[in-house]
Amino acid sequence: MTRRLQLILAIAACLIPVPCFAVPTIEAFPPDTQLNDSTPTTILVRVVGHGAMVLGKEVGGARVTITDVVTKQILATGIQQGAAGDQNQIMRTPRLMEEPHYSSRPAAAFTATVNLLHPTLVEVTAEGPLAHPASSQRASTTVWLIPGQNLTSDGIVLHLYGYIVQIEHPRQGEPLIAKDDVTLRASVRTLSGALVRPHGDWDSRKLHIYGELMIGERVLERLQLFYNNDRASFEAPFFVPPTQDAPDGMTLRVIVSDPASGNFGVSQATYPVLSERLRKNPSSEPR
Repeated sequence: MTRRLQLILAIAACLIPVPCFAVPTIEAFPPDTQLNDSTPTTILVRVVGHGAMVLGKEVGGARVTITDVVTKQILATGIQQGAAGDQNQIMRTPRLMEEPHYSSRPAAAFTATVNLLHPTLVEVTAEGPLAHPASSQRASTTVWLIPGQNLTSDGIVLHLYGYIVQIEHPRQGEPLIAKDDVTLRASVRTLSGALVRPHGDWDSRKLHIYGELMIGERVLERLQLFYNNDRASFEAPFFVPPTQDAPDGMTLRVIVSDPASGNFGVSQATYPVLSERLRKNPSSEPR
């Protein structure tokens, strides 16, 4: 090989790129201590009657409990307090899906602030209306809570299904005289406390509302109830059965059902039946 060729090969070797390998540094990132601190997180829960308004002070509100699903620890509990909300806004105002439904005007809610270290799966439970335990319903849902990301506006909305049905006359346990003509009178309201009546936002014409006269578990008669506007109640006359037919008394049951919405309500009361010989006067039981 000539000297000139050797020189050319030496120059070519110098022009070939040599890979350069990066040497990692030993320096470590300092830990961000704030990432491991608990963060206050606010959660708002609103309990409403299905197809109705918010459960507020008129019906005793609702009890709300927030529980950590994994540890079973109760993170917050309390009573939803406040007003039932604006009926026009809730029941009649059209809105887009993302627009607030219940919080555009003041309405009852339960608000709690919990300290979270990490995303936490919780069960939110509601029970009410507290002022009407016979009509009380319960609902729950599970949601993730993320530290520092508050749930406000409408918050988590829990729907309770049913009606508040109350037999106003005759009163529970009131002795009835056999063969007397008596009027059954009952009031019907949504779980938020609004009256159910014909032509209203909660139209009784769309519901099945009736009474049953029972002895033991046996239904003797089904009673068709009619709305009395003066008393804001539903009424039907019935005859008290003879004492020999009802030695242990009788029961009145009122049933309200709306299969379209899934709302149902029931109330019943029992009464002793006394002999007609004990009647103080021949007039019928006052209505």
